[in-house]
Amino acid sequence: MNQNFSLDPSASVLLPVAKKEKIDTVWDRHKAMQPQCGFGQLGICCRVCWKGPCRIDPFGDGPKRGICGANADVIVARNVVRMMAAGAAAHSEHGRHVALALLGVAEGRLADYQIRDEAKLRRIAGRLGIEEAGRGSHEVARDVALLTLADFQNQDHHDPCTWIKASLTEKRLDKLAGLEVLPHNIDAVVTGIMARTNVGCDADPVNLVLGGVKGALADFNGMALATELSDVLFGTPRPVITAANLGVLKEDAVNIALHGHNPLLSDLVCEIAHTMEDEARRAGASAGINLVGVCCTGNEVLVRHGIPLAANYLSQELALLTGAVDAMVVDVQCIMPSIAELGSCFHTEIVTTMDDCKITGTRHVSFKEETGAENARQIVTLAIEAFKRRNPQRVLIPDFKETSIVGFGAEAILEALALLDAEDPLKPLLDNVVNGNIRGIALFAGCNSTNAKQDSSFVTMAKKLAAENVLLLATGCGAGAFAKHGLMNQEATLAWAGETLKGVLTAIGEAAGLGGPLPLVLHMGSCVDNSRAVQVAVALADKIGVDLDALPLVASAPEAMSEKAVAIGTWSIALGLPTHLGIMPQVTGSKVVTDLVTETAKELLGGYFLVEPDPEAAAEKLLAVIDERRRALGI
Repeated sequence: MNQNFSLDPSASVLLPVAKKEKIDTVWDRHKAMQPQCGFGQLGICCRVCWKGPCRIDPFGDGPKRGICGANADVIVARNVVRMMAAGAAAHSEHGRHVALALLGVAEGRLADYQIRDEAKLRRIAGRLGIEEAGRGSHEVARDVALLTLADFQNQDHHDPCTWIKASLTEKRLDKLAGLEVLPHNIDAVVTGIMARTNVGCDADPVNLVLGGVKGALADFNGMALATELSDVLFGTPRPVITAANLGVLKEDAVNIALHGHNPLLSDLVCEIAHTMEDEARRAGASAGINLVGVCCTGNEVLVRHGIPLAANYLSQELALLTGAVDAMVVDVQCIMPSIAELGSCFHTEIVTTMDDCKITGTRHVSFKEETGAENARQIVTLAIEAFKRRNPQRVLIPDFKETSIVGFGAEAILEALALLDAEDPLKPLLDNVVNGNIRGIALFAGCNSTNAKQDSSFVTMAKKLAAENVLLLATGCGAGAFAKHGLMNQEATLAWAGETLKGVLTAIGEAAGLGGPLPLVLHMGSCVDNSRAVQVAVALADKIGVDLDALPLVASAPEAMSEKAVAIGTWSIALGLPTHLGIMPQVTGSKVVTDLVTETAKELLGGYFLVEPDPEAAAEKLLAVIDERRRALGI
């Protein structure tokens, strides 16, 4: 089964266990769903009212319009921009949660949290135009939090959100303002998309998609503020050596898997678990407590604490099939409801923690920032009690784990470059791009999808691009794929990097005291942290006086799956980045929308979607784009 569905070697060990015990996994459910709805795959079905659902015949023999008169172009546009709104809502709600926590810390109401990176807080204040010199950190933090929350409240349509104004080049801001797609208020933009796609409203596919672009840019705004404020509260990532894949689980420890996207609880679990090691040992766990990560909560604790990453999205069920996970603690986003049933097949406590994200059949611990440490202690206690019920005969931990060097945020990258040129840290990077030692830069993001062989496209494309001297960055479950398959260590650089890229990574790594090169792929954080790569790109663009659409920089989501990925991909093209999708998007039922996001977008924005399911061909197409941009720059 592993050969057909997943590149992850752990799958070949654990899927036979699921089959033997008659436990359905995500791949079984995908198979049972075949054939999937062709109308849905093309995006030409509409359910926004109860006259339908309506479906447009893609062959032209059946209905050409829905009951209300909406044609395929309108239906597809409505569907896809609603996805963008949902993605923006998910990321920005995460950001709001963090901003409110920062405000609570600033006002002395949240004793379990603190400002861990005051220097970054003061840099952020400077970016946002807040006076920080001679003021206390809590006073500055309060102003930063309130100005951030204004991005959810501002009613002046002519005044763009503070964070997007502080995060992009002037040229890009002017271009987006000219198209009237700069968001002024995250909540208002999301609400506006839902309103205009209600029955009887906007029926112009171009106008609808432009509204979606504004929603996607609201998503970027929410991501940028979430990432930066999280660094203030939980620490800015620095390079750390850790490990990835299911071999990080331990038979002789209480294994707690931290899963979801929000660091507000998981960071406290990391703290509290250290204080409860003796309790775990008294329960029979000689190795104490072993924390592991899943999905983007996993990435959050990975880059800040070095907590090993057990699984990315599609592998979350495999973690439970090991029989070694005593508690899986979940917060929000990318959590399969199926984990409740799988947990019940073993001794595992599935613990939901957010009151707006419950799963039937699980235990719920209502997390509140005011009682965060108490909630974390309750969760660790549940895990220890579950360990006592574990059946050792059912434990099967695949012997696969890879060393991973992670934690390359924008600050860490600039600090590493400063070791080569302290006066002008960007110069070594820029010089190596200009002279061709670095042919271009590629950001890998996105999820896992059962419509592709798990992790395979990520690995195939990375190896091919690196061999052609492309610098690779990654976030989210894409980063998880690279970590699990050994592409985030020095050995991978020596094995797969082209000679000139290898030379650059070696020079920086040795200057940083690593005794060898930087890893082949630089892990920049969770999926909400894509704005970190934009920070680096903006710094490069500003240094040479160009906009983002001039840089030899591309993005790729080989296994795009979620509404969040639709929003991320759309703001990526809005910022000027050619963006590869390895999964056919649900828009091809409309030629107008398809042409708009692949051809017209290139003219309007400089960025555009490039759809190519074959990873080898996709890598070639991205190389061609990089070379086209190099020629335009005269390098």
